[in-house]
Amino acid sequence: MTLRRLRRAVALAFALAVCIARYWLARLRGPMTLERRALWLQESARRALASLGIESHVEGEPPPCGLVVSNHLSYLDIPIISAVMPCFFVAKAEVDRWPIFGRAARSGGTLFLDRASLASANEVADKMKERLELPIPMLLFPEGTSTDGTEVLRFHSRLIDPATELGAPITAASVRYVLEDGPDGQLPERELCWYGDESFATHLWKVLGVPHFSAYLRFGEPRIYSDRRTAADLTHDEIVAMREEGTMALS
Repeated sequence: MTLRRLRRAVALAFALAVCIARYWLARLRGPMTLERRALWLQESARRALASLGIESHVEGEPPPCGLVVSNHLSYLDIPIISAVMPCFFVAKAEVDRWPIFGRAARSGGTLFLDRASLASANEVADKMKERLELPIPMLLFPEGTSTDGTEVLRFHSRLIDPATELGAPITAASVRYVLEDGPDGQLPERELCWYGDESFATHLWKVLGVPHFSAYLRFGEPRIYSDRRTAADLTHDEIVAMREEGTMALS
């Protein structure tokens, strides 16, 4: 297992180095517009997933614009979703301070939210309104934190408000992890989730040692909602249903 971790760590470091080099080369060719940043992040995500040996399976059609809301299991959700579609993320402010990954998120156009600041929430909401006018989706994790996957927490609706105010389409998306090669053929999903007080470095080291796992990403249909609370509740229930259906299909 140690050899596997080291091999993947080297592969991930090389992939990140290539992504950084591609970013600066792109800047030399012209201004990094928001659209170009999203496309760069998508390509970077694909390289990162390949270096870790993560397979993605997609059901449904990724939306071309509007707001996408998803359950949240780990920082791994970000490259998994971004590899499927170019998009902008809303992330907690702490991510901006992560070595390498924080800079990559900022370079890709991520908006950072200080969850303890109303002013920060208002600022991010205003920027989301601007982004929702672009032909690139916004991605939001309305639970406000990552979980162990045993339940989908009630959605916060504040940052769904920009989409409902503009009448932008909102699409529900569910993320599931399936781990293989356990004693009984499959390990529980929570083994890959990042939650509680576990540090980023400790969790990443564990991920590097997992023999094999797949990510299942499912998109619902884009819908227009009249208000943010209705949108939050209905997309929450839709995601819960999609995760349950996916679990049953694999059992």
